[in-house]
Amino acid sequence: MTKFNQTYSTDLKYTEWQQISELFPTFQMGRPAKWEKWQVINAILYVNRTGCQWRMLPVNFPPWRTVYFYYWSWQRDGVWQRINEVLVKKVRQKAGRHERPSAAVIDSQSVKTSEGGEERGVDVHKQTPGRKRHLVVDVLGLVLLVVVHSASIQDGAGGLLTLQKLFDHIKHNLHNRWCRLKLIWADGGYPSIIDAVRQRFGWTLQIVKRSDDVKGFQVLPHRWVVERTFGWLGRYRRLARDYEHTTLSSETMVYIASTRRMLKMLAT
Repeated sequence: MTKFNQTYSTDLKYTEWQQISELFPTFQMGRPAKWEKWQVINAILYVNRTGCQWRMLPVNFPPWRTVYFYYWSWQRDGVWQRINEVLVKKVRQKAGRHERPSAAVIDSQSVKTSEGGEERGVDVHKQTPGRKRHLVVDVLGLVLLVVVHSASIQDGAGGLLTLQKLFDHIKHNLHNRWCRLKLIWADGGYPSIIDAVRQRFGWTLQIVKRSDDVKGFQVLPHRWVVERTFGWLGRYRRLARDYEHTTLSSETMVYIASTRRMLKMLAT
């Protein structure tokens, strides 16, 4: 194995690499791999944090075509989402909580796109052309699911789409009796789907509204958790705009940023 070292602040520490090293598949290419997987991952983390183009990777990383091949392959196979799920359980257990949450928070964020690609539109309320990220997070702010779609889809419809994917994912991976999720908090954009959420999934969607009696900024119970998560993700420049051609790649970049943050949480 090549000597494990850190060149950039985005690079994995050895203890962080140990947390996820067994979760990446091994490709059979017919010849020995020239680059270690952790070197490829460091390059992906560099792109995610700095926002640089794939072709602009520094020369001490593997060639950008090699890095992008691994990124595309792991994205196609859902590797980053599975790693995110594993780390969510570990962080929750470290915090003294059950590995599966019983409550969650949902919210959306409209972001501009920089180029062409699928699922583009205009958020008529915020006048933002691009896409919308829907996040479901637990009470610690850990990302449980991200769905990216056109910004023209309103929060109610997008939220129902997101919760449907969350329900399908839970049903596919867990028997219903092992699902602990019962309560989801949301803002004033989601009242229209309260009944649908209860009837389809058996979850309670509770709306947390801003008080008209309080002037200026106010921290809203539970909703601040997902807002903080959006703030965390905003530190990763690849997420400052949506540079991805596909929504799958957009979702993957969020899972990568979430993974990097949780690895740091586990290292402390």
